Amino acid sequence: MLIIKQMLLLTIGAAAVCTPLCAQVPGAKVGSFDIFSDVGAPAIAGAASYHEPSQTYRIIGSGRNIWFGQDSFAFLSKKMNGDFILQTQVRFLGEGHEAHRKAGLMIRSSTATNSPVITCTVHGDGLTAFQYRTVAGADMKEIKLTIKAPDVLQLEKKGNTYTMSVAHFGEVYVMEKLDNIDLGTDLLAGLFVCSHTTLFSEEADFTNTRIFNTAPDTLIQYKSYIGSALEIMDIANGHRQVLASNKGSFQAPNWTPDGKTLIYNESGRLYNFDLASRTATVLNTGTAINNNNDHVLTFDGKQIGISNQGTETKGQSAVYTLPATGGTPKLITEKTPSYFHGWSPDNQYLVYTAERNGDYDIYRISKDGGKETQLTNTKGLDDGPEYSPDGKYIYFNSTRTGKMQLWRMDADGKNQTQLTFDELNNWFPHVSPDNKTLVFISFPKDVPADKHPFYHRVYLRTIPVGGGEPKTIAYLYGGQGTMNVPSWSPDSKKIAFVSNGIF
Repeated sequence: MLIIKQMLLLTIGAAAVCTPLCAQVPGAKVGSFDIFSDVGAPAIAGAASYHEPSQTYRIIGSGRNIWFGQDSFAFLSKKMNGDFILQTQVRFLGEGHEAHRKAGLMIRSSTATNSPVITCTVHGDGLTAFQYRTVAGADMKEIKLTIKAPDVLQLEKKGNTYTMSVAHFGEVYVMEKLDNIDLGTDLLAGLFVCSHTTLFSEEADFTNTRIFNTAPDTLIQYKSYIGSALEIMDIANGHRQVLASNKGSFQAPNWTPDGKTLIYNESGRLYNFDLASRTATVLNTGTAINNNNDHVLTFDGKQIGISNQGTETKGQSAVYTLPATGGTPKLITEKTPSYFHGWSPDNQYLVYTAERNGDYDIYRISKDGGKETQLTNTKGLDDGPEYSPDGKYIYFNSTRTGKMQLWRMDADGKNQTQLTFDELNNWFPHVSPDNKTLVFISFPKDVPADKHPFYHRVYLRTIPVGGGEPKTIAYLYGGQGTMNVPSWSPDSKKIAFVSNGIF
């Protein structure tokens, strides 16, 4: 059996100190970052540390200020080139000594104290600002945001445009943009803390921290791919943990009902990822070796449905079933293209999206195949059908009102009801095993409503199963393959998904 050893994206820092947070000396690698430095020689030395189980960075920093022509602060950084994104969630520790103590994200030309720089800055009193110095030694300039004390921060470089995105966890981003800023190449990007005084140090924790290059504009989707990170997340607090990474395209993890395994797609094959050992093994799908990312387990975990583009269907996607442990696939849908999305709780029916007569609608079919039953019949795209655990409803997404929105219908297709109404494009509603919550992926409003492409800045959000105001639980770079299939943990407390980047 083929065993694929997965490489951890984040590695433990290099210091040999037997505490959960291992103190780092200046110049040492810390987690994903290359170097820690005290810029501007603050009177009190700073420190940075990384805790692997929680994947948390802690920075202790002093320093007079990051404002006039000379900066003084603690900086944990990585050398970056090209276009990239830096993300984190930040929390000050303690009451603090100065209202203008600072923490956040920074991109600068060098560690010189007067270097050109751009910062996404949150102050101790909640003041939030996009601050920048474009000429060495000049005073800083800033754009003050109306939002106070955001804890979710993102700073993106694309060419000479820099975008700052901030939010209170649970909300969508507030954004500001700076154009025509040239900081040069070989930039330093990372996390910073400044105490705004020479008398004290301040501390901050940084979680859900990611730094990665984005897909080039020349990338042709479905022909070229960038890296993937397999992640799990606690939906109550949004804490994310990277389990493995790969230079290729992980897609669409399922969580098995026993809670021990994730099943994901890569390069047309399915893999079992063992959560205890963090190793992956190929799932035997027989002749079905050109699977897309529409694969779903039965509620009891004994069978799996897949969508494969094989020679017998002339390369068109068709729905098959086979034992969850692997075996010979059984063709279920004679008509193509058909894209599988869900089982009924009694394992008797499958629901899927299919193109018939030039339109995409939702269909149901027996586990034994045969005649399909059409459940939706509207112009535009209906997609992503999934049964509720009690079998009463099927949740799906539809463009019938303009944007892609979430809908619910009775199991027989009646009483089709819209659940979301915002400006984002909402895809793939997945019902928690306790039948209380839907989790789904939201694409920006500038993405066409009927598309769910790779490599966009997307949100993972939740609503109650009966509808309500969406809550954002993850801010990530992803899209197609991030969460196309049911991915809840059996206890309804976590989800699995894929994020992307060149790590």
